[in-house]
Amino acid sequence: MNAFNQKISEIGVVPVIKLNHPERDAADLGRALCAGGVPVAEITFRATGADIAIKLMKEANSDMIVGAGTVTRTEQIDAVIAAGGEFIVTPGFDPELVQYAQEKSIPIFPGCTTASEYHQALKYNLEVIKFFPAEQSGGLAKIKALSAPFPMFHVMPTGGISLKNLKEYLSSPVIAACGGSYMVTADLIDNQKWDEITELCKKSREIVKEARA
Repeated sequence: MNAFNQKISEIGVVPVIKLNHPERDAADLGRALCAGGVPVAEITFRATGADIAIKLMKEANSDMIVGAGTVTRTEQIDAVIAAGGEFIVTPGFDPELVQYAQEKSIPIFPGCTTASEYHQALKYNLEVIKFFPAEQSGGLAKIKALSAPFPMFHVMPTGGISLKNLKEYLSSPVIAACGGSYMVTADLIDNQKWDEITELCKKSREIVKEARA
């Protein structure tokens, strides 16, 4: 993997965040994640103002890797870049978005859960692809099966990942990192439970280290 993908892989978990009040919560949430040893965030466009959240989180936590998820349009990629975002995640595989992101020199992790989508990703020289929704699409068993004909990919499963199955996923060499929202639920963020978020991140990092020992 290239240096950027390797940095994310070393962290091992990527919080997938829907931020309803970016002006209020982005900076503090970033600090909570960093305090827990998880200096990375995927801010999704499932809530308005994702680009604002990216900008505010990155400004307050300069060492963080902050990117965008649920990206479905090229205009959103432009907004992410303007906000200082560092990567793009898409729910599915859209060749137009992959090509556009590569033209703009921003890493993109498109959603791929079938052999046909893996085949398309191969044409764009991608190293890391998203597998979403992971548990509902066959989970680790399917990821391992697809890695047989496509050993060149590392995979970032998202969807149904929790502290209960995190170690199982990360123990596989196919897995680059796991995306999850269990440490950044709506309850935790909207009620500003920063200490609880930090503790969940610390537990996640312990599992990362155990899985890769």
